[in-house]
Amino acid sequence: MTDAHSSVEDLRPDFDAVLHRRRAVRAFRTDPVPEDLLTEVLDDAAQAPSWSNTRPYMLAIATGERAERIRAAYAAEFDRSAAAQRGDKAAMAKLALTGSMPDGDYKVWAPYPADLRMRSVRLGKALYTHIGIPRGDKAARDAYNRRNGEAFGAPVIGFVLVHSGIMPFAAMDAGLMLQTLFLSATAHGLATCPIGMLAAWRRPIDAEFEVPEEYKLITGFALGYEADEPINAFRAEHDPIGLVPPREG
Repeated sequence: MTDAHSSVEDLRPDFDAVLHRRRAVRAFRTDPVPEDLLTEVLDDAAQAPSWSNTRPYMLAIATGERAERIRAAYAAEFDRSAAAQRGDKAAMAKLALTGSMPDGDYKVWAPYPADLRMRSVRLGKALYTHIGIPRGDKAARDAYNRRNGEAFGAPVIGFVLVHSGIMPFAAMDAGLMLQTLFLSATAHGLATCPIGMLAAWRRPIDAEFEVPEEYKLITGFALGYEADEPINAFRAEHDPIGLVPPREG
């Protein structure tokens, strides 16, 4: 065995441990994340590969009082739109008339394609079963979904913005960066959760950050220390990577 191969084998157990420990955490402690620790995680995220090294993304990071204001703003947006999200046409019309429609850069409420929706449905059924919310309990489902807007109580709320002039490659690069950030956070003893719902509204972050016009909000995330709560025992199924079959002949 060569020295190079031996060094790679030495790294594998550490990588496996971090990779399989990372998961979406849905309840956080209120303990603040030290600034120097957050800086280390962001420095690690900067090592992610990028299309022609353009780095076509930015992060908006909220902590402390700013995070609390954003948390409250997103919760209010959710409360205004909860009925509309369930498909209530009258509630949707009211949102439109009052100028309260989601103002995100991308249509987060758009339905999934049929061949992908089954995965989302499977996840939803498993999660709601785990936390004991029956299918017909709309109030309980709304209460849980509202927690997305509150970033599950995490002390750090992040927003990922991508450069509209280099899409879809900016979205690809942002994904590479965000996974690197999540793995670094895991290695540093922190927990994370991607939160697509945060991309439904721009108003809360525009009130707190000066976002350049060409950057569009694509997703959000929570970061902090995992709370000892039953919901964090949930594990989503991870299907194998789909492989495109080669042509015959």
